[in-house]
Amino acid sequence: MTDTKPAAPAGSGRSNTFSRLLLSEWTKLRSVRSTVWSLLLLVVLTLGFTALFTWLTVSQWDQSSKSQQQQFINDPVGLILGAGFQLSQLAICVLGVMVMASEYSTGMIRSSLLAVPKRTPMLLAKSVVFVGLVFVVGVLTAFGSFFIGAPIVHSKAAVALGDPGVLRAVIGAGLYLAMLGLFALAVGAIIRHVAGAITGIIGFVLVLAPLAQLLPGKVGDHIHAYLPTEAGHLIAQSRPGPHDLLTPWQGFGVFAVWTAILLVLAIWLLDRRDA
Repeated sequence: MTDTKPAAPAGSGRSNTFSRLLLSEWTKLRSVRSTVWSLLLLVVLTLGFTALFTWLTVSQWDQSSKSQQQQFINDPVGLILGAGFQLSQLAICVLGVMVMASEYSTGMIRSSLLAVPKRTPMLLAKSVVFVGLVFVVGVLTAFGSFFIGAPIVHSKAAVALGDPGVLRAVIGAGLYLAMLGLFALAVGAIIRHVAGAITGIIGFVLVLAPLAQLLPGKVGDHIHAYLPTEAGHLIAQSRPGPHDLLTPWQGFGVFAVWTAILLVLAIWLLDRRDA
């Protein structure tokens, strides 16, 4: 008698292959000690800087201007999360670049491409694994920052997790870091040189983008508002600021579009360049 086996559902092979890719990329990512230690250091330093800067804000309250006090009262979550997450941006940019660019510098990319002849799934698997990891770490760190900072600033601006926009802002901080990680990964895949990519993205995120607000007139305001990281970080504010041209979700959408463009470019170049 001939055994009959049910045919495998269409597409199951691709699904299994991508699942194995995800597992492989997760194994590679967590086996690199520098990644693990960098994320742990990121959490510790972010929480520490949150405690320090919120305490400094409260202790120097009488020396601050009325406009600064009002800005803080309107959105205490923005200050609580922003204090430590300025540092987090730096770490995520470096890690995101290294996830892809370091494979070129070490020559490991050749082994990766031999194991996975189709290059796009490999890049997508790296992206999914890294973004997922950064999102989890980012959200946990954001909650930690909030629960550290909120009691410190309570005497000047009471804030609770159930207040309008607060929970979205806390989770949004994790979303922002995850998108920033994907943005940096795409830059690393495009430039393929660790030092060059890190210098470029950190210079853009921490120097050029903030300086854009100094451009004169409404044109300068719009250029600054629609830059990727300047728009994206709005998602970590509980309320839009008086000069913000975009809502939190609109800003995050702008950041997502910029990131998608870079990722598509990275995929296109990956398929056309030699390893």
